[in-house]
Amino acid sequence: MNFARHCFPLLLLVLYLGLMVWLGIEPYDRATWFAENLPVWIVVGALVLTYRSFQFSNLSYFLMFFFLCYHTVGGHYSFSRVPFDFFNDLIGSERNNFDRVGHFLVGVFAYPAAELFVRKGWSTTKFIAALVGFLAVSTWAGLYEVIEMIYAVNYGGEQADDFLGSQGDIWDAQKDIAMDMLGGLVFAGKYLMVGTAEKD
Repeated sequence: MNFARHCFPLLLLVLYLGLMVWLGIEPYDRATWFAENLPVWIVVGALVLTYRSFQFSNLSYFLMFFFLCYHTVGGHYSFSRVPFDFFNDLIGSERNNFDRVGHFLVGVFAYPAAELFVRKGWSTTKFIAALVGFLAVSTWAGLYEVIEMIYAVNYGGEQADDFLGSQGDIWDAQKDIAMDMLGGLVFAGKYLMVGTAEKD
């Protein structure tokens, strides 16, 4: 057994759980915090439950960990209220772009998706696997925007605005999807450059 291989994912899990508990203390809005974190908990739970049957590379785990932590921070403040002035000032934007960066980071999942397809032998080439990773991210991007809209329609008011994070932009959903897809393209490309072709 390679101890380092198992130690690193465990360390990331412990760090994530510590962050989740800390940011779960007095969030901006408890209902928004729950709605934002539910998808994250599903991903973390799935990774834990499937760990014995399939282990991703340490790079995949780190990429997913980084996104999940970023999203958890957004859930604490609500995405449009995260202190992000340094980045907004850097790009000369009056809009809080924490959520835009978060949507780009959704693309990290293209890397582990491609890795899964290659190592399980579901794809004969890294290119096809990377394409599947990109398409998986793109599909989820569109589906999540639909889920957000259903939530907003059902709950309405400030809580819906916090969950959507559109900040008055009528094209927010389309821009979010574009950022998801851009991130998916970048990280699928990253897999093509450095991803392992090892099969389980």
